[in-house]
Amino acid sequence: MNILATAAELAAEKHGFGLDLNPLTTNLINIAILVGVLYYFGSKTLNNILGERRNKISLAIREAEENQKKSLSALSQAQEKLKAVQSEAQEIIKSAQVQAQSVALEIANQADLDIVRLQESAVKDLSNEETRVLSELRQRIAKLAIEKAQEHLQKNLDGSTQDTLIERSIAQLGGK
Repeated sequence: MNILATAAELAAEKHGFGLDLNPLTTNLINIAILVGVLYYFGSKTLNNILGERRNKISLAIREAEENQKKSLSALSQAQEKLKAVQSEAQEIIKSAQVQAQSVALEIANQADLDIVRLQESAVKDLSNEETRVLSELRQRIAKLAIEKAQEHLQKNLDGSTQDTLIERSIAQLGGK
């Protein structure tokens, strides 16, 4: 403390000891002291903080680069899978087209066969129907002819003509 008191006395004798009220001078001195204290105590702390921050940033960059590589690898694999799936889809489409053509041809052939079969069946049915109708017509004509003959005979046949017919019929059969 002695030294401090001696320094204060010397300063007071030479320049005078007292308060300097000039704000510019006092602010500059205060800032210089503050910067010196901050530099002395804060440089190590600031260096540590900045070093840690630098390490975190470099680690984040490395992780981002690794993620980018993984993403690029996954993208290339996905593109390869997409190409394979597209190729398989094309093959499936071609196969489906071939099958569709085959089925269409088969259906057309079957339709042609069905048409021929239906035509043959229609011809047979028509022939059968024609035969049936002709048979019915013959039966009706025969029936009508017999009816007409009976009517004609009943109108024009008298007793003597009837006897003559009976005798002819017997003669034709081999009788007397």
